[in-house]
Amino acid sequence: MGSGLHAQQPLVLPTLREELDLLPGPTLPDGQPSWILHDPVRHLFFRLDWLSFEFLNRWSLQDAERIVESIAAQTTLTPDLDDVRDLVAFLSNNELVVQHQSGSAAKLAQRLEHLQGTPLKWLLHHYLFFRVPLIRPDAWLTRALPWVQFFFSRTFAALTALALLISLTLIVRHSDEFMGTLVDTFNFEGLAAYGVALFLVKLLHELGHAFTAKRHGCRIPAMGVAFLVMWPMAYTDTNETWRLTNHWKRLQVSIAGMATELVIAVWASLAWGLLPDGAMKSAAFFLATTSWIATLMINASPFMRFDGYFVLCDLLDMPNLHARSFALARWRLREYLFALDEPKPEHFSARKEWALIVFALFTWVYRLVVFLGIAVLVYTFFIKLVGIVLFAVEMLWFVLLPIWRELLAWKLRWPVIKSQTHSLSRARWSGLLLGVLLLLPLLPWPGRVTASALLRPAEVWALYAPSGARVDALPHREGGSVQAGEPLISLFVPDLKMRRQALQAKIESLRWQAASSGFTDDTRSRMLSNEEALITAQAELSSLETELLNYAPKAPFAGVLRDMDPDLRVGQWLSRKEKVAVLTEASGEWVVETWLDEVAAQRVQLNDEAWLTIDMATGPVLRLKVKAIAEDATRLLPRAELAAPLGGHILAREKSGQWVPEMAVYKVTLVLAEKMPTDFELAGQSWRGRLNIHTSWQSPAWPYLRQVVAVLVREFGF
Repeated sequence: MGSGLHAQQPLVLPTLREELDLLPGPTLPDGQPSWILHDPVRHLFFRLDWLSFEFLNRWSLQDAERIVESIAAQTTLTPDLDDVRDLVAFLSNNELVVQHQSGSAAKLAQRLEHLQGTPLKWLLHHYLFFRVPLIRPDAWLTRALPWVQFFFSRTFAALTALALLISLTLIVRHSDEFMGTLVDTFNFEGLAAYGVALFLVKLLHELGHAFTAKRHGCRIPAMGVAFLVMWPMAYTDTNETWRLTNHWKRLQVSIAGMATELVIAVWASLAWGLLPDGAMKSAAFFLATTSWIATLMINASPFMRFDGYFVLCDLLDMPNLHARSFALARWRLREYLFALDEPKPEHFSARKEWALIVFALFTWVYRLVVFLGIAVLVYTFFIKLVGIVLFAVEMLWFVLLPIWRELLAWKLRWPVIKSQTHSLSRARWSGLLLGVLLLLPLLPWPGRVTASALLRPAEVWALYAPSGARVDALPHREGGSVQAGEPLISLFVPDLKMRRQALQAKIESLRWQAASSGFTDDTRSRMLSNEEALITAQAELSSLETELLNYAPKAPFAGVLRDMDPDLRVGQWLSRKEKVAVLTEASGEWVVETWLDEVAAQRVQLNDEAWLTIDMATGPVLRLKVKAIAEDATRLLPRAELAAPLGGHILAREKSGQWVPEMAVYKVTLVLAEKMPTDFELAGQSWRGRLNIHTSWQSPAWPYLRQVVAVLVREFGF
């Protein structure tokens, strides 16, 4: 019916705009030639396939049927009038024809109004992204090009490769200094320096694009600043590179910015390794780290429309890679859900098709994470009311709107789905599967909390040297049994011994003076002061005797000495707070300790059953039960073995010799639910293991929903 309507209406070919340029393009992946249609007024480029070129080449005939016949007779192509109508629609929609037909002004006004949308839509578009051209650098770039030709030479490339090898060697050899400097720069002054370095690097990045394009004969009409969600980024208008028919030249322009940053990173890293300490070395460090990070983590990503994306487009020779892969992924999703048997947006080999679909999925996930991060940053850096509005705009525009558009596409296809039995059946199964996937996180699941834990004797007493002292006696060695009250070690401190001797002599002198104070009138007048001095000296001696007991410690309970240095000998000097040994109780009772974050600790209840697998090649799995749960968070982690850098599960950092948890953690103590197996020897030492606590049933989504509600209640409170 549609073809009959078209046949009844004569096809009028519009007049092409005279200023349009038709340039040769690269060969397409299917082997056919292509051409580039350039609109110099708007500085836009359109890639045309072979058939479109043949149509335009015969456009002067002004008769669609004659054009179709001519192409069929002179080429191997077999076009029809529908192909001409598609081309006319394309030219009209992109304003590539002269609009002198009746009512064309009204149509243009209507189209402009549709493109601009409402004032709110205009504001949203320009808030999310807009450009501010600052300079027209084309003439200046032409004059400066001879001065930078050296940086495009093979000599400079060889020197840079040599500098890369030397700089990497220096960084590896001084990796501790490099990483330490990187950590030390995370302060206000360091961030300000990174901001200045980032500005310089990005300026040179854009100049790299501009000079490379100019070197290949392209015009650079503008350079300026683009704002992505109010975040400034430099930009260079290199659309003229579409004129280049050489694929390698276009790739050079695309990669020039990243190449410039990498060159800066290489030479700045070399400067950091060779320069002496000072301002120049610090500046080189900031330039090097900024260039490495900005290039490898931001610009090289193909998932956003940065340099990495355009480089990938040129490598694959696939303009509009995002849009084309997204269309293919949406088509595949609809086929899986509804089996519509719709034609593919484009035809590729099976391997390339799946690669594009996987690329689209990764891009969607990557953008979701990035846009969520941007939304949080926008909310954080603005006042609360404005932050809430901007956060909502980010979520609606970048996250929810694409999902809504896809749902509308499903709605438009619903009549077709209902009319086809297999599509309706597939839709029902898809809906059932989707419902199950949404319901599963909301249903209660058997609870289980996993963490690293420490199995140790119930009673443990660590023996330290109170201060610098010499070992005078070692009654016991490693593994020796000790009875309660037995001395463990005898330490000698010359200063304390001299003070003791001096106090004893002073007390004897004061006693003699007090005893003879009644013999004369002069001594009787000093009797009271002598008695007070005697009491003070005796108190000092008593305090000193108590302190000396710390240097001759006795066992508080019967046990076994562990972790003693086998090289420790009589006469050896110990430093202050140096660990000597650990006394473990001989009763054979054991406890298990772990620390859990707030969410996990709330799920654990007293007497919950747990299992511990010790980190060793052999040994039983121990059954435990929860004995105690701390109500207050731990500020310092007393068991370093459970810190993540040492193989545990607790995110912690070392500070002044102590481990500080990155988040609030609560101590959980467990005891053995049954006796330790008699054939399993733990040698009275502490052992780290993997702990599994069986908690009550809970919905997996509940902790996250509760956290979201808590954050919303907190943040929406003005």
